[in-house]
Amino acid sequence: MDILNGLMLGLDAALNPVTLLYCFIGVFLGTLIGVLPGIGALATISLLLPVTYHIPPTAAIVMLAGVYYGAQYGGSTASILLNLPGTPSSAVTTLDGYPMAKQGRAGVALFMTTIASFVGSMLGILVLVLFSPAIAELGLKFGPAEYFAMMLLGLIAASALASGSPAKGLSMVVFGLLLGTVGTDINSGQARFEFGIPELTDGINLVALAMGMFGISEVVSSVNQVREGEVREDINMRTMTPTREDVKQSIMPMLRGTAVGSFFGALPGTGASIASFMSYAVEKKIAKDPSRFGKGAIEGITAPEAANNAAAQTAFVPTLSLGIPGDAVMALMLGALIIHGIQPGPLLMTQQPELFWGLIVSFGIGNIMLMVLNLPLIGLWVAILRIPYRVLYPAILVFISLGVYSVNNNTFDVFMVAVIGSVGYVLAVLKFEAAPMLLGFVLGPLMEENLRRALLLSRGDMMTFIERPISAGFLAFGAAIVLWSVLTSVRAFFKEREQIADQAA
Repeated sequence: MDILNGLMLGLDAALNPVTLLYCFIGVFLGTLIGVLPGIGALATISLLLPVTYHIPPTAAIVMLAGVYYGAQYGGSTASILLNLPGTPSSAVTTLDGYPMAKQGRAGVALFMTTIASFVGSMLGILVLVLFSPAIAELGLKFGPAEYFAMMLLGLIAASALASGSPAKGLSMVVFGLLLGTVGTDINSGQARFEFGIPELTDGINLVALAMGMFGISEVVSSVNQVREGEVREDINMRTMTPTREDVKQSIMPMLRGTAVGSFFGALPGTGASIASFMSYAVEKKIAKDPSRFGKGAIEGITAPEAANNAAAQTAFVPTLSLGIPGDAVMALMLGALIIHGIQPGPLLMTQQPELFWGLIVSFGIGNIMLMVLNLPLIGLWVAILRIPYRVLYPAILVFISLGVYSVNNNTFDVFMVAVIGSVGYVLAVLKFEAAPMLLGFVLGPLMEENLRRALLLSRGDMMTFIERPISAGFLAFGAAIVLWSVLTSVRAFFKEREQIADQAA
Protein backbone atom coordinates (compact mmCIF):
# COMPACT_ATOMS: atom_id res chain seq x y z
CA MET A 1 0.00 0.00 0.00
CA ASP A 2 2.90 2.35 0.69
CA ILE A 3 4.15 1.79 -2.86
CA LEU A 4 0.69 2.41 -4.35
CA ASN A 5 0.24 5.57 -2.29
CA GLY A 6 3.69 6.73 -3.35
CA LEU A 7 2.95 6.07 -7.03
CA MET A 8 -0.31 8.04 -6.80
CA LEU A 9 1.56 10.93 -5.20
CA GLY A 10 4.24 10.68 -7.90
CA LEU A 11 1.63 10.56 -10.67
CA ASP A 12 0.12 13.80 -9.42
CA ALA A 13 3.55 15.47 -9.42
CA ALA A 14 4.67 14.03 -12.79
CA LEU A 15 1.47 15.03 -14.62
CA ASN A 16 1.98 18.68 -13.73
CA PRO A 17 2.12 20.54 -17.10
CA VAL A 18 5.44 22.20 -16.26
CA THR A 19 7.00 18.87 -15.26
CA LEU A 20 5.65 17.19 -18.42
CA LEU A 21 7.11 19.96 -20.59
CA TYR A 22 10.58 19.66 -19.07
CA CYS A 23 10.37 15.86 -19.24
CA PHE A 24 9.74 16.11 -22.98
CA ILE A 25 12.58 18.63 -23.42
CA GLY A 26 14.92 16.33 -21.52
CA VAL A 27 14.14 13.13 -23.45
CA PHE A 28 14.21 14.95 -26.80
CA LEU A 29 17.59 16.53 -26.09
CA GLY A 30 18.83 13.20 -24.73
CA THR A 31 17.87 11.36 -27.92
CA LEU A 32 19.41 14.07 -30.08
CA ILE A 33 22.76 14.12 -28.28
CA GLY A 34 22.72 10.33 -28.17
CA VAL A 35 22.42 10.22 -31.96
CA LEU A 36 25.30 12.66 -32.43
CA PRO A 37 28.55 10.71 -31.89
CA GLY A 38 30.74 11.90 -29.05
CA ILE A 39 28.42 14.49 -27.52
CA GLY A 40 27.30 12.54 -24.49
CA ALA A 41 24.92 13.03 -21.59
CA LEU A 42 27.72 14.24 -19.31
CA ALA A 43 28.54 17.27 -21.47
CA THR A 44 24.86 18.07 -22.09
CA ILE A 45 23.86 17.88 -18.43
CA SER A 46 26.85 20.07 -17.54
CA LEU A 47 25.63 22.70 -20.00
CA LEU A 48 22.03 22.48 -18.77
CA LEU A 49 22.86 22.64 -15.06
CA PRO A 50 22.79 26.48 -14.87
CA VAL A 51 19.38 26.47 -16.60
CA THR A 52 17.87 24.40 -13.77
CA TYR A 53 18.48 27.20 -11.27
CA HIS A 54 15.39 28.97 -12.59
CA ILE A 55 12.88 26.10 -12.72
CA PRO A 56 11.15 24.05 -9.97
CA PRO A 57 13.33 21.33 -8.38
CA THR A 58 11.20 18.36 -9.49
CA ALA A 59 11.02 19.63 -13.08
CA ALA A 60 14.77 20.30 -13.09
CA ILE A 61 15.72 16.80 -11.94
CA VAL A 62 13.16 15.23 -14.29
CA MET A 63 14.66 17.11 -17.25
CA LEU A 64 18.26 16.18 -16.41
CA ALA A 65 17.26 12.55 -15.85
CA GLY A 66 15.45 12.60 -19.22
CA VAL A 67 18.67 13.70 -20.90
CA TYR A 68 20.51 10.79 -19.26
CA TYR A 69 18.21 7.90 -20.15
CA GLY A 70 17.17 9.53 -23.45
CA ALA A 71 20.81 9.40 -24.53
CA GLN A 72 20.76 5.63 -23.97
CA TYR A 73 18.00 5.37 -26.61
CA GLY A 74 19.74 7.60 -29.13
CA GLY A 75 23.23 6.18 -28.57
CA SER A 76 22.45 2.99 -30.48
CA THR A 77 21.48 4.91 -33.63
CA ALA A 78 24.98 6.07 -34.55
CA SER A 79 26.36 2.69 -33.45
CA ILE A 80 24.13 0.87 -35.93
CA LEU A 81 24.24 3.29 -38.84
CA LEU A 82 27.80 4.58 -38.71
CA ASN A 83 29.72 2.16 -36.48
CA LEU A 84 30.12 5.07 -34.06
CA PRO A 85 28.97 4.70 -30.44
CA GLY A 86 26.79 7.70 -29.64
CA THR A 87 27.47 7.00 -25.95
CA PRO A 88 30.19 4.85 -24.32
CA SER A 89 27.55 2.32 -23.20
CA SER A 90 26.50 1.87 -26.85
CA ALA A 91 29.99 0.88 -28.01
CA VAL A 92 29.16 -2.82 -27.80
CA THR A 93 26.12 -2.30 -30.07
CA THR A 94 28.47 -1.56 -32.97
CA LEU A 95 29.66 -5.17 -32.96
CA ASP A 96 26.40 -6.55 -34.37
CA GLY A 97 24.35 -3.44 -35.15
CA TYR A 98 26.62 -2.16 -37.91
CA PRO A 99 26.82 -5.57 -39.67
CA MET A 100 23.00 -5.65 -39.64
CA ALA A 101 22.91 -2.24 -41.33
CA LYS A 102 25.37 -3.43 -43.98
CA GLN A 103 23.05 -6.39 -44.60
CA GLY A 104 20.18 -4.01 -45.36
CA ARG A 105 18.48 -4.54 -41.97
CA ALA A 106 19.10 -1.11 -40.44
CA GLY A 107 15.37 -0.48 -39.96
CA VAL A 108 14.90 -3.78 -38.13
CA ALA A 109 17.97 -3.15 -35.97
CA LEU A 110 16.77 0.33 -34.96
CA PHE A 111 13.23 -0.94 -34.35
CA MET A 112 14.45 -3.78 -32.12
CA THR A 113 16.84 -1.54 -30.17
CA THR A 114 13.96 0.85 -29.50
CA ILE A 115 11.81 -2.01 -28.25
CA ALA A 116 14.69 -3.43 -26.19
CA SER A 117 15.42 0.01 -24.72
CA PHE A 118 11.76 0.45 -23.77
CA VAL A 119 11.51 -3.02 -22.23
CA GLY A 120 14.76 -2.61 -20.31
CA SER A 121 13.79 0.84 -19.04
CA MET A 122 10.26 -0.11 -17.93
CA LEU A 123 11.42 -3.30 -16.19
CA GLY A 124 14.27 -1.31 -14.64
CA ILE A 125 11.69 1.15 -13.28
CA LEU A 126 9.71 -1.78 -11.90
CA VAL A 127 12.85 -3.04 -10.14
CA LEU A 128 13.46 0.48 -8.83
CA VAL A 129 9.93 0.65 -7.41
CA LEU A 130 9.74 -2.85 -5.91
CA PHE A 131 13.27 -3.49 -4.77
CA SER A 132 14.78 -0.07 -4.10
CA PRO A 133 15.17 -0.65 -0.33
CA ALA A 134 16.59 -4.17 -0.80
CA ILE A 135 18.98 -3.07 -3.58
CA ALA A 136 20.22 -0.19 -1.45
CA GLU A 137 20.85 -2.62 1.41
CA LEU A 138 22.73 -4.99 -0.93
CA GLY A 139 24.85 -2.11 -2.20
CA LEU A 140 25.89 -1.35 1.38
CA LYS A 141 27.29 -4.89 1.71
CA PHE A 142 29.71 -4.37 -1.18
CA GLY A 143 33.17 -3.53 0.04
CA PRO A 144 36.47 -3.23 -1.84
CA ALA A 145 36.97 -7.02 -1.91
CA GLU A 146 33.56 -7.57 -3.52
CA TYR A 147 34.14 -4.85 -6.11
CA PHE A 148 37.55 -6.25 -7.02
CA ALA A 149 36.15 -9.76 -7.47
CA MET A 150 33.32 -8.42 -9.58
CA MET A 151 35.73 -6.44 -11.79
CA LEU A 152 37.96 -9.49 -12.19
CA LEU A 153 34.92 -11.50 -13.28
CA GLY A 154 34.19 -8.78 -15.84
CA LEU A 155 37.70 -8.99 -17.27
CA ILE A 156 37.48 -12.78 -17.49
CA ALA A 157 34.18 -12.44 -19.31
CA ALA A 158 35.79 -9.86 -21.62
CA SER A 159 37.69 -12.63 -23.38
CA ALA A 160 34.30 -13.74 -24.72
CA LEU A 161 33.86 -10.43 -26.51
CA ALA A 162 36.50 -11.22 -29.09
CA SER A 163 35.04 -13.10 -32.06
CA GLY A 164 38.48 -14.20 -33.28
CA SER A 165 41.48 -15.66 -31.48
CA PRO A 166 41.14 -15.91 -27.66
CA ALA A 167 44.81 -14.94 -27.40
CA LYS A 168 44.14 -11.72 -29.31
CA GLY A 169 41.13 -11.05 -27.10
CA LEU A 170 43.24 -11.52 -23.96
CA SER A 171 46.00 -9.30 -25.34
CA MET A 172 43.45 -6.54 -26.02
CA VAL A 173 42.15 -6.80 -22.45
CA VAL A 174 45.73 -6.39 -21.19
CA PHE A 175 46.23 -3.46 -23.57
CA GLY A 176 43.12 -1.82 -22.10
CA LEU A 177 44.45 -2.40 -18.59
CA LEU A 178 47.75 -0.73 -19.53
CA LEU A 179 45.94 2.28 -20.98
CA GLY A 180 43.93 2.52 -17.77
CA THR A 181 47.13 2.91 -15.70
CA VAL A 182 48.02 6.18 -17.47
CA GLY A 183 47.42 9.14 -15.17
CA THR A 184 47.82 9.97 -11.50
CA ASP A 185 48.02 7.18 -8.94
CA ILE A 186 45.07 7.73 -6.60
CA ASN A 187 47.01 6.50 -3.54
CA SER A 188 50.43 8.09 -3.93
CA GLY A 189 49.53 11.04 -6.17
CA GLN A 190 52.43 10.16 -8.47
CA ALA A 191 51.99 10.57 -12.23
CA ARG A 192 52.32 7.28 -14.14
CA PHE A 193 53.22 6.82 -17.80
CA GLU A 194 52.52 10.45 -18.68
CA PHE A 195 55.84 10.70 -20.63
CA GLY A 196 56.29 14.33 -19.66
CA ILE A 197 52.91 15.36 -21.14
CA PRO A 198 50.95 17.31 -18.48
CA GLU A 199 47.58 16.54 -20.09
CA LEU A 200 48.09 12.82 -19.51
CA THR A 201 48.23 13.25 -15.73
CA ASP A 202 44.41 13.07 -15.77
CA GLY A 203 44.51 9.84 -17.77
CA ILE A 204 43.20 9.04 -21.23
CA ASN A 205 39.75 10.40 -21.99
CA LEU A 206 37.21 7.56 -22.34
CA VAL A 207 35.26 9.49 -24.98
CA ALA A 208 38.45 10.04 -27.00
CA LEU A 209 39.30 6.35 -26.71
CA ALA A 210 35.85 5.17 -27.81
CA MET A 211 35.59 7.66 -30.67
CA GLY A 212 39.10 6.91 -31.88
CA MET A 213 38.83 3.13 -31.78
CA PHE A 214 35.34 2.91 -33.27
CA GLY A 215 35.02 6.16 -35.24
CA ILE A 216 38.29 7.38 -36.68
CA SER A 217 39.47 3.85 -37.53
CA GLU A 218 36.23 3.20 -39.46
CA VAL A 219 36.63 6.43 -41.45
CA VAL A 220 40.27 5.68 -42.28
CA SER A 221 39.58 2.08 -43.27
CA SER A 222 36.79 3.21 -45.59
CA VAL A 223 38.57 6.11 -47.31
CA ASN A 224 39.80 4.06 -50.26
CA GLN A 225 36.59 2.09 -50.66
CA VAL A 226 33.69 3.07 -52.89
CA ARG A 227 30.76 2.77 -50.55
CA GLU A 228 28.22 5.09 -52.12
CA GLY A 229 24.81 3.63 -51.44
CA GLU A 230 26.20 0.46 -49.91
CA VAL A 231 23.27 0.29 -47.54
CA ARG A 232 20.00 1.18 -49.24
CA GLU A 233 16.70 0.44 -47.63
CA ASP A 234 13.20 1.74 -48.26
CA ILE A 235 11.73 2.43 -44.85
CA ASN A 236 8.14 1.33 -44.34
CA MET A 237 6.30 -0.87 -41.89
CA ARG A 238 7.24 -3.98 -43.86
CA THR A 239 10.99 -3.34 -43.81
CA MET A 240 10.97 -2.19 -40.17
CA THR A 241 8.92 -5.13 -38.94
CA PRO A 242 11.14 -7.84 -37.46
CA THR A 243 10.58 -11.45 -38.42
CA ARG A 244 9.07 -13.95 -36.02
CA GLU A 245 12.55 -15.45 -35.62
CA ASP A 246 13.97 -12.02 -34.68
CA VAL A 247 11.36 -11.60 -31.97
CA LYS A 248 11.87 -15.14 -30.70
CA GLN A 249 15.64 -14.67 -30.51
CA SER A 250 15.25 -11.33 -28.70
CA ILE A 251 12.78 -12.03 -25.89
CA MET A 252 15.06 -13.90 -23.48
CA PRO A 253 18.16 -11.77 -24.25
CA MET A 254 16.11 -8.65 -23.44
CA LEU A 255 15.03 -10.14 -20.11
CA ARG A 256 18.56 -11.32 -19.27
CA GLY A 257 19.96 -7.94 -20.32
CA THR A 258 17.44 -6.19 -18.08
CA ALA A 259 18.47 -8.39 -15.13
CA VAL A 260 22.18 -7.70 -15.73
CA GLY A 261 21.56 -3.97 -16.20
CA SER A 262 19.34 -3.68 -13.13
CA PHE A 263 22.00 -5.37 -11.00
CA PHE A 264 25.03 -3.41 -12.21
CA GLY A 265 23.15 -0.11 -12.44
CA ALA A 266 22.15 -0.33 -8.78
CA LEU A 267 25.73 -0.86 -7.61
CA PRO A 268 27.66 2.35 -6.91
CA GLY A 269 30.63 2.80 -9.23
CA THR A 270 29.56 0.51 -12.09
CA GLY A 271 26.92 1.92 -14.47
CA ALA A 272 25.51 1.41 -17.95
CA SER A 273 28.80 0.83 -19.79
CA ILE A 274 29.81 -2.16 -17.67
CA ALA A 275 26.23 -3.49 -17.76
CA SER A 276 26.07 -3.46 -21.57
CA PHE A 277 29.46 -5.19 -21.98
CA MET A 278 28.63 -7.80 -19.35
CA SER A 279 25.26 -8.49 -20.99
CA TYR A 280 26.92 -9.03 -24.37
CA ALA A 281 29.46 -11.38 -22.79
CA VAL A 282 26.66 -13.38 -21.13
CA GLU A 283 24.74 -13.75 -24.40
CA LYS A 284 27.80 -14.87 -26.31
CA LYS A 285 28.74 -17.38 -23.63
CA ILE A 286 25.33 -19.08 -23.55
CA ALA A 287 24.65 -18.90 -27.31
CA LYS A 288 24.36 -22.19 -29.18
CA ASP A 289 26.36 -20.67 -32.06
CA PRO A 290 28.73 -17.95 -30.74
CA SER A 291 30.21 -17.49 -34.23
CA ARG A 292 27.10 -15.51 -35.20
CA PHE A 293 28.13 -12.69 -32.89
CA GLY A 294 29.95 -9.87 -34.64
CA LYS A 295 28.18 -10.72 -37.89
CA GLY A 296 24.71 -9.31 -37.21
CA ALA A 297 23.25 -11.40 -34.36
CA ILE A 298 20.02 -9.79 -33.16
CA GLU A 299 20.81 -10.81 -29.55
CA GLY A 300 24.02 -8.79 -29.81
CA ILE A 301 22.02 -5.57 -29.93
CA THR A 302 18.86 -6.28 -27.94
CA ALA A 303 20.57 -7.61 -24.78
CA PRO A 304 23.09 -4.74 -24.37
CA GLU A 305 20.46 -2.10 -25.16
CA ALA A 306 18.07 -3.55 -22.59
CA ALA A 307 20.96 -3.71 -20.12
CA ASN A 308 22.20 -0.13 -20.50
CA ASN A 309 18.66 1.30 -20.34
CA ALA A 310 17.79 -0.75 -17.26
CA ALA A 311 21.07 0.36 -15.69
CA ALA A 312 20.25 4.00 -16.46
CA GLN A 313 17.08 3.66 -14.37
CA THR A 314 18.44 1.64 -11.45
CA ALA A 315 21.56 3.87 -11.28
CA PHE A 316 19.34 6.25 -9.34
CA VAL A 317 19.08 3.73 -6.47
CA PRO A 318 22.49 4.46 -4.86
CA THR A 319 22.27 8.15 -5.80
CA LEU A 320 18.84 8.75 -4.24
CA SER A 321 18.90 6.11 -1.48
CA LEU A 322 22.51 6.37 -0.32
CA GLY A 323 23.75 9.67 -1.74
CA ILE A 324 26.50 7.71 -3.54
CA PRO A 325 26.84 8.56 -7.26
CA GLY A 326 27.43 5.52 -9.45
CA ASP A 327 29.25 7.41 -12.21
CA ALA A 328 30.12 10.92 -13.41
CA VAL A 329 26.58 11.60 -14.69
CA MET A 330 25.08 10.55 -11.36
CA ALA A 331 27.60 12.82 -9.62
CA LEU A 332 26.18 15.72 -11.62
CA MET A 333 22.65 14.64 -10.72
CA LEU A 334 23.71 14.57 -7.07
CA GLY A 335 25.09 18.09 -7.45
CA ALA A 336 21.82 19.27 -9.02
CA LEU A 337 19.84 17.86 -6.10
CA ILE A 338 22.08 19.60 -3.56
CA ILE A 339 21.89 22.87 -5.50
CA HIS A 340 18.11 22.76 -5.07
CA GLY A 341 18.41 22.12 -1.33
CA ILE A 342 17.61 18.41 -1.54
CA GLN A 343 19.83 16.04 0.45
CA PRO A 344 19.91 12.55 -1.07
CA GLY A 345 20.07 9.65 1.36
CA PRO A 346 18.02 7.02 3.18
CA LEU A 347 15.60 9.69 4.46
CA LEU A 348 14.83 11.16 1.00
CA MET A 349 11.86 8.82 0.46
CA THR A 350 10.18 10.00 3.67
CA GLN A 351 11.27 13.65 3.71
CA GLN A 352 10.75 14.36 -0.02
CA PRO A 353 8.17 11.76 -1.14
CA GLU A 354 6.74 14.00 -3.86
CA LEU A 355 10.15 14.41 -5.49
CA PHE A 356 11.17 10.75 -5.10
CA TRP A 357 7.97 9.22 -6.46
CA GLY A 358 7.45 12.02 -8.99
CA LEU A 359 10.88 11.27 -10.44
CA ILE A 360 10.13 7.54 -10.68
CA VAL A 361 6.75 8.08 -12.38
CA SER A 362 8.35 10.58 -14.76
CA PHE A 363 10.78 7.83 -15.82
CA GLY A 364 7.83 5.81 -17.07
CA ILE A 365 6.23 8.80 -18.80
CA GLY A 366 9.57 9.79 -20.34
CA ASN A 367 10.12 6.31 -21.73
CA ILE A 368 6.67 6.33 -23.32
CA MET A 369 7.57 9.68 -24.89
CA LEU A 370 10.83 8.18 -26.17
CA MET A 371 8.97 5.25 -27.68
CA VAL A 372 6.61 7.62 -29.50
CA LEU A 373 9.52 9.82 -30.60
CA ASN A 374 11.87 7.10 -31.78
CA LEU A 375 9.70 4.72 -33.81
CA PRO A 376 8.37 7.34 -36.28
CA LEU A 377 11.88 8.77 -36.69
CA ILE A 378 13.49 5.46 -37.70
CA GLY A 379 13.10 6.45 -41.35
CA LEU A 380 14.95 9.69 -40.67
CA TRP A 381 17.83 7.89 -38.94
CA VAL A 382 18.20 5.33 -41.73
CA ALA A 383 18.17 8.17 -44.27
CA ILE A 384 21.61 9.05 -42.90
CA LEU A 385 22.86 5.98 -44.77
CA ARG A 386 21.92 7.60 -48.08
CA ILE A 387 24.13 10.62 -47.51
CA PRO A 388 27.17 10.38 -49.84
CA TYR A 389 30.16 9.16 -47.89
CA ARG A 390 32.35 11.95 -49.27
CA VAL A 391 30.04 14.30 -47.32
CA LEU A 392 29.27 12.02 -44.39
CA TYR A 393 32.82 11.12 -43.35
CA PRO A 394 34.07 14.72 -43.00
CA ALA A 395 30.90 15.48 -41.02
CA ILE A 396 31.62 12.49 -38.77
CA LEU A 397 35.14 13.77 -38.13
CA VAL A 398 33.75 17.20 -37.24
CA PHE A 399 31.21 15.69 -34.82
CA ILE A 400 33.90 13.53 -33.22
CA SER A 401 36.22 16.52 -32.78
CA LEU A 402 33.44 18.70 -31.36
CA GLY A 403 32.23 15.93 -29.05
CA VAL A 404 35.68 15.13 -27.69
CA TYR A 405 36.58 18.81 -27.29
CA SER A 406 33.31 19.58 -25.47
CA VAL A 407 34.05 17.13 -22.63
CA ASN A 408 37.04 19.04 -21.19
CA ASN A 409 37.32 22.02 -23.59
CA ASN A 410 40.82 20.76 -24.33
CA THR A 411 42.37 20.65 -27.80
CA PHE A 412 44.77 17.95 -26.59
CA ASP A 413 41.86 15.50 -26.57
CA VAL A 414 41.29 16.18 -30.28
CA PHE A 415 44.92 15.23 -31.03
CA MET A 416 44.56 12.23 -28.74
CA VAL A 417 41.53 10.90 -30.62
CA ALA A 418 43.49 11.19 -33.88
CA VAL A 419 46.38 9.16 -32.44
CA ILE A 420 44.02 6.55 -30.96
CA GLY A 421 42.18 6.35 -34.29
CA SER A 422 45.44 5.58 -36.10
CA VAL A 423 46.27 2.84 -33.60
CA GLY A 424 42.71 1.52 -33.92
CA TYR A 425 43.06 1.29 -37.70
CA VAL A 426 46.28 -0.72 -37.40
CA LEU A 427 44.66 -3.06 -34.86
CA ALA A 428 41.61 -3.51 -37.12
CA VAL A 429 43.89 -4.43 -40.04
CA LEU A 430 45.60 -7.01 -37.80
CA LYS A 431 42.16 -8.42 -36.78
CA PHE A 432 42.31 -7.34 -33.14
CA GLU A 433 38.91 -6.65 -31.55
CA ALA A 434 38.48 -3.23 -29.89
CA ALA A 435 35.67 -4.18 -27.49
CA PRO A 436 37.76 -6.22 -24.97
CA MET A 437 40.29 -3.39 -24.86
CA LEU A 438 37.57 -0.87 -24.04
CA LEU A 439 36.21 -3.04 -21.23
CA GLY A 440 39.73 -3.53 -19.84
CA PHE A 441 40.20 0.24 -19.89
CA VAL A 442 36.94 0.83 -18.01
CA LEU A 443 37.33 -1.93 -15.43
CA GLY A 444 41.11 -1.78 -14.90
CA PRO A 445 41.38 1.42 -12.80
CA LEU A 446 38.35 0.43 -10.71
CA MET A 447 39.82 -3.01 -10.09
CA GLU A 448 43.21 -1.59 -9.11
CA GLU A 449 41.65 0.91 -6.74
CA ASN A 450 39.53 -1.70 -4.97
CA LEU A 451 42.36 -4.26 -4.85
CA ARG A 452 44.66 -1.85 -3.08
CA ARG A 453 41.91 -0.64 -0.78
CA ALA A 454 40.96 -4.22 0.17
CA LEU A 455 44.59 -5.10 0.90
CA LEU A 456 45.01 -1.99 3.03
CA LEU A 457 41.95 -2.89 5.08
CA SER A 458 43.10 -6.51 5.50
CA ARG A 459 46.73 -5.52 6.20
CA GLY A 460 47.91 -7.33 3.08
CA ASP A 461 46.03 -10.57 3.71
CA MET A 462 44.98 -12.00 0.32
CA MET A 463 42.57 -14.40 2.06
CA THR A 464 40.14 -11.52 2.51
CA PHE A 465 38.85 -12.21 -1.02
CA ILE A 466 38.07 -15.83 -0.11
CA GLU A 467 36.71 -15.25 3.37
CA ARG A 468 34.01 -12.81 2.22
CA PRO A 469 31.08 -14.80 0.73
CA ILE A 470 30.12 -12.39 -2.06
CA SER A 471 33.67 -11.92 -3.36
CA ALA A 472 34.32 -15.66 -3.05
CA GLY A 473 31.22 -16.31 -5.15
CA PHE A 474 32.40 -13.94 -7.89
CA LEU A 475 35.86 -15.54 -7.91
CA ALA A 476 34.37 -19.05 -8.07
CA PHE A 477 32.17 -18.02 -10.99
CA GLY A 478 35.20 -16.55 -12.78
CA ALA A 479 37.19 -19.74 -12.20
CA ALA A 480 34.28 -21.76 -13.60
CA ILE A 481 34.26 -19.63 -16.76
CA VAL A 482 38.02 -20.14 -17.22
CA LEU A 483 37.70 -23.90 -16.68
CA TRP A 484 34.75 -24.13 -19.07
CA SER A 485 36.66 -22.13 -21.73
CA VAL A 486 39.72 -24.39 -21.40
CA LEU A 487 37.61 -27.54 -21.68
CA THR A 488 35.79 -26.13 -24.70
CA SER A 489 39.09 -25.28 -26.41
CA VAL A 490 40.54 -28.74 -25.68
CA ARG A 491 37.38 -30.42 -26.97
CA ALA A 492 37.45 -28.32 -30.14
CA PHE A 493 41.14 -29.17 -30.66
CA PHE A 494 40.59 -32.92 -30.44
CA LYS A 495 37.48 -32.69 -32.60
CA GLU A 496 39.51 -30.90 -35.27
CA ARG A 497 42.21 -33.58 -35.00
CA GLU A 498 39.59 -36.30 -35.49
CA GLN A 499 38.17 -34.54 -38.55
CA ILE A 500 41.65 -34.26 -40.09
CA ALA A 501 42.29 -37.94 -39.35
CA ASP A 502 38.95 -38.93 -40.93
CA GLN A 503 39.70 -36.87 -44.04
CA ALA A 504 43.16 -38.46 -44.32
CA ALA A 505 41.64 -41.93 -44.03
